[in-house]
Amino acid sequence: MAKGNKFLDEKKLRIKEALIPQDQAAREKLWPLIQKARQEGKKAGFKGPHAFIEGRMITSNWTLGRRVKSNWTLGRRVKSNWTLGRRVKPNWTLGRRVKPNWTLGRRVKPNWTLGRRVKPNWTLGRRVKPNWTLGRHDPSVTQVTNADVDHIDQFTSFPDHQTVSLSGPTIPASRIPSQPAVLQQSTEPSPQATAAAGQASLLRQQEELERKAADLEHREKELQSRGTSTGKDNNWPPLPKAFPINPCFYQDFSAEIPMEHRRVCKMLYYLWMFHCVTLFLNLLACLAHFTVNTSFGVEFGKSIIWFILFAPCSFLCWYRPVYKAFKSDSSFSYFFFFFVFFCQVVVFIIQSVGIPNWGNSGWITSLSAISFNKAVGAIMMVVSCFFTACAVLSVLLLRMVHSQYRRTGASFQKAQQEFSQGVLTNKTFQTAATSTAATAASGAFQGNN
Repeated sequence: MAKGNKFLDEKKLRIKEALIPQDQAAREKLWPLIQKARQEGKKAGFKGPHAFIEGRMITSNWTLGRRVKSNWTLGRRVKSNWTLGRRVKPNWTLGRRVKPNWTLGRRVKPNWTLGRRVKPNWTLGRRVKPNWTLGRHDPSVTQVTNADVDHIDQFTSFPDHQTVSLSGPTIPASRIPSQPAVLQQSTEPSPQATAAAGQASLLRQQEELERKAADLEHREKELQSRGTSTGKDNNWPPLPKAFPINPCFYQDFSAEIPMEHRRVCKMLYYLWMFHCVTLFLNLLACLAHFTVNTSFGVEFGKSIIWFILFAPCSFLCWYRPVYKAFKSDSSFSYFFFFFVFFCQVVVFIIQSVGIPNWGNSGWITSLSAISFNKAVGAIMMVVSCFFTACAVLSVLLLRMVHSQYRRTGASFQKAQQEFSQGVLTNKTFQTAATSTAATAASGAFQGNN
């Protein structure tokens, strides 16, 4: 080894490696990195055309420890349509999109120059006074017109002003030539034209208001006519026109029941229909049992009474009150429904049990009928299932109505007020009270005489 040889040290001789020009140029490029690493106290040196820092090899196509490819600029990859590391589309300038009426990425209107509005006495976006000459002493104009300096070429990555040549070419930023100012005279409308336009606008507004007023009046008349006809033209029950009996009630879920109560109201209506069908099937089952066992005639008669009495009474006593409660949010109707429907739930339970001699084809009666005739017993068991379903559905719907009642503002005090107001405003009650008071007064007057 030449290093540490006594003969060479005594003769003051030094062996130097002979390098080819390419390796010498590579070492000159890498020398700033070696010098910087030695200043930081790192172990750095050359071996051939390559540099080694802390055992890490660095070739001549690396810059500051980062590899520079042919299409990279300052350590960032530059594509063919990129400028300064930002992608440039065909209609983009300096990485910003330029539309047909845009300059330097800013929108230019007809009276705008370089993205700044130009008034009649303005040049290049700055106001020109009578003693100014086209703003030639304006620094902004000088900066725009003198755009020949390329600041990219002055950039260096090394502190000692030794630049490293990149192995690939860079794409310079596109230069936009300055555009001359375009002056346009502003035309302001005359006072007569402004007054005429304001008058025409007022006339249009007046016509629109008149049209809206006519529309509102027409709608009000339709609502009034519909309201008067609603009280006369009842639609339930849906009977044919040739039928001698007319409908007794008006019912329309979509028009009278709010959206949040409509589903529960329809379910109660379907429960009433299912109850009527169940009572009719109970009548047929009792008839079948009566044909097999003549001692069952009393129960058959009671089943007829159940059907004739409970079908309309259930509609009037608990369905119509809950319909009115949902329609007008009436507290009195809610409380009346809760009282009557609770009694109806008890009746459903009694009918599903089937107490003998009550006229119901419940479980007890159907099981006892199987001993006489299995077919009749099966029919009565089907009716027992229907009564049980009515009882279960009625309990569920009662809870649903109670939950919706709690979300409303109904209360027992409001129910009392509605009842007192309804009684006092009732014409029949007023007539009876007047006649009673007159009779009492005449009797007292005759007694005094």
